[in-house]
Amino acid sequence: MPEESRAVIIIFGGSGDLASRKLYPALFNLYRRGVLAEHFAVIGTARRPWTDDHYHEVVENAVAGDDVDRDQAKAFAQHFFYQSHDVTDADHYITLKNLAAKLDDQYVTGGNRIFYMAMAPDFFETIASHLKSEHLLTERGFNRLIIEKPFGHDYASAKELNDSLTATFDDDQIFRIDHYLGKEMIQNLLAFRFDNAIFEGVWNKEYIDNIQITLSEAVGVEERAGYYEKAGALRDMVQNHVMQVLSYLTMPKPKTFTANDILTAKDQVFAALKPYDLATAKENFVRAQYASAEVDGDQVLGYRQEEGVAADSQTATFVAGKIMLDMPQWEGVPVYIRTGKRLTRKSTQLTLTFKPVASPLFNRETGSQPDSLTIYIEPSEGYSLQLNGKALGTGFNIEPHELRYRHDPEAAAAAPEAYERLINNVLEGDQTNFTHWSELSASWRFIDVIQAAWSQETEMPTYPAATMGPQAAFDLLARDGRQWFWQPRRIKLAD
Repeated sequence: MPEESRAVIIIFGGSGDLASRKLYPALFNLYRRGVLAEHFAVIGTARRPWTDDHYHEVVENAVAGDDVDRDQAKAFAQHFFYQSHDVTDADHYITLKNLAAKLDDQYVTGGNRIFYMAMAPDFFETIASHLKSEHLLTERGFNRLIIEKPFGHDYASAKELNDSLTATFDDDQIFRIDHYLGKEMIQNLLAFRFDNAIFEGVWNKEYIDNIQITLSEAVGVEERAGYYEKAGALRDMVQNHVMQVLSYLTMPKPKTFTANDILTAKDQVFAALKPYDLATAKENFVRAQYASAEVDGDQVLGYRQEEGVAADSQTATFVAGKIMLDMPQWEGVPVYIRTGKRLTRKSTQLTLTFKPVASPLFNRETGSQPDSLTIYIEPSEGYSLQLNGKALGTGFNIEPHELRYRHDPEAAAAAPEAYERLINNVLEGDQTNFTHWSELSASWRFIDVIQAAWSQETEMPTYPAATMGPQAAFDLLARDGRQWFWQPRRIKLAD
């Protein structure tokens, strides 16, 4: 059994969708594994005038499932307490402090506090300042703050937010969640890269021609139009998820497998992002918005027809780009990235294409293809390695052969989900799988130039729903003599 963690966890936004969909199931799984047992309590806060009994029902419903013991779920929910809370009212923080102190004594948590901001980022600064002014931080246990994205909408706002948080919390107390860093195959990248001799020696410019990162979503904006209209694909996906994946793929080998050394290695990548000016940003980054299309006989709405989206919206739902790194080991190796909504299917995959052999024995007309390694993050998890081999027969034609491995779906489904892993890391005080201000500041500076370049353009390109984006995304690679490893699906355009 794992060692039991002790803490009072205060969730700002306890009545929200994130709490119900992600946080309560994650905490329950930690409870079932024994990471949380008898010595923890959760305070949910929000404006709604709920009672503790109603809150218990909400929590039980959030964790319900065919494999869930109802008595265990009920026992788990008894650790939850609700306080109706106005985040701008100082008196409410006094009430919150008193409840936390009471639960600290009742559950013997040692004064440990976790503050989880699971609500609109507009309130992060207000909450942090009140936590300090009303003395909710304890002196005899740990104090840790969990922040959800978005962390600002540009460099200036991100810095202002960071300054406001570090006025209350030390940087090593702040855990900025990027749930991609909690995914099994993202965490596995370090083992794959640095514990396999056949890859560690060739993971550089001498052998790799290009790297591709695809984060594809089949769904549209759904109920998130209010948020998405302000963010768009560049801020919603590239600034955080894509950049973090890029750092794991390209960082030098850390000296040790510790948070500090991994952060140092990642910082080298973010410091090496080759900056663009407005002109080169336009050349190397493509944006577009999904348009209505007929898919399998059904009409799919375009982004501007979605509820809550402006009829003349200039929000990009697709981004493709080329990133270069000023690092000796990656000089001249392009990293192509793309992400978008209403694409062909949901898939996150990373592909490294290797350079051809220096002195080929067989000419290219025999069917030889560049070797490639693809790492599948979701929905399936695993790897495939495409190599050249002889085709069956009397001739000597070359054809690609695939070596592949996939995690067993049942075993993968039973593995800890991203939020479970990350909350467990917070309880342990391990910042390895979290983003830091140095990374955020560098990525925002890079992204701001692209956003500024796009703001000068008045026309929003489009792509048909259920395709892999606009033609410009394919032209981006074609001009370098390359192509996306994953080819598009052709869809009939709507009238």
